[in-house]
Amino acid sequence: MSTTATTPAPATAAVRVRPAGYTLVRAGSASFLLHRRAALVAGALAAALAAVCVAYLCVGERFVAPGEVLRVLFGQESHSELVVGTLRLPRMTVGLQVGLAFGVAGALIQTVARNPLASPDIIGISQGASALTVGAMIFGVTSYDVLPYLSVVGGVLAAALVYVFAWRGGLHATRFVLIGIGFAIALRSVTQLFMTKGDYLVAQQAQIWMTGSLNGRGWEEAATLGWVLLVLLPGIAWAARAQRTAGMDDDTAVALGVRLGRVRLGLVALGVVLASVATGAAGPVDFVALLAPQIARRLTRTAQIPLVCSALLGAVIVVLGDLLARRLFSPTELPVGVLTAAVGAPYLIWLIVRGHSGRTGGKA
Repeated sequence: MSTTATTPAPATAAVRVRPAGYTLVRAGSASFLLHRRAALVAGALAAALAAVCVAYLCVGERFVAPGEVLRVLFGQESHSELVVGTLRLPRMTVGLQVGLAFGVAGALIQTVARNPLASPDIIGISQGASALTVGAMIFGVTSYDVLPYLSVVGGVLAAALVYVFAWRGGLHATRFVLIGIGFAIALRSVTQLFMTKGDYLVAQQAQIWMTGSLNGRGWEEAATLGWVLLVLLPGIAWAARAQRTAGMDDDTAVALGVRLGRVRLGLVALGVVLASVATGAAGPVDFVALLAPQIARRLTRTAQIPLVCSALLGAVIVVLGDLLARRLFSPTELPVGVLTAAVGAPYLIWLIVRGHSGRTGGKA
């Protein structure tokens, strides 16, 4: 009589389902999921940004060879120190930081509103920052040490008004955008009123600032903006994780114990501060915050708008836009905001024609 030995089946462990397209990355005791396509796109955008920055430092009324540019960047003695290190590098640094800030700000606000039209320059945030800043300039405050902070105050106040008026037992995305557009028009009118009441020369300075320009920007503005971005870096890292829950509907969030209202408020507040600081540094460079997140999402094909790719794209748009604005109509130099508006306005019309706002009209 034979007996058949049976081997007890091992206890089944809980199996974690890894989403398609993601790779599990371990760093010591920590681990996180990395979207492979997003990582490749981020690497390509970083390379493109590096190439654009080198071209920015090389091209001008006087061409500087890439080797000379690298000598200046590495602190070696060079006869191009004045052109590259004093004239072009500070301005490019400000443009780089402004693009990063606008890219992240647009991604955060569009994530919360779940609407591609919910950009700081569309829903009144940039206009609020501009109104208070131009008002201060008209009444004698022209220091670039002060203006970025006034822009933050103006942007935050405008965002608070839009949020309050749009809230009706919840934040409806379409209502949020429409009320924001209304406030944007009203605040732009207030800005124009300030300009008619001020001194002619100051009004001309304010008009140039209103178009979004990097002309005359230097290490002072770069240092102020850099410190703000450094302080906000932990918040941006938190926002990259919080994005996953911001897109949930209210019922799902309650079931999972997520305080969705606080998460969304935190994301919006961070986006408002970033957009306002960038506006204070370079003026309202229109449509960067609208374009960068949507292009980044189409390139990566991710469920959420990728913050890193949005930031890199924002930087590429501003730096490349300023380079083209300097050289296309040389010796006439255009403000970078004119070029970004020329590209962004048709894209905005395309979004409206396609009816994206109507299809994303649920509660935010």
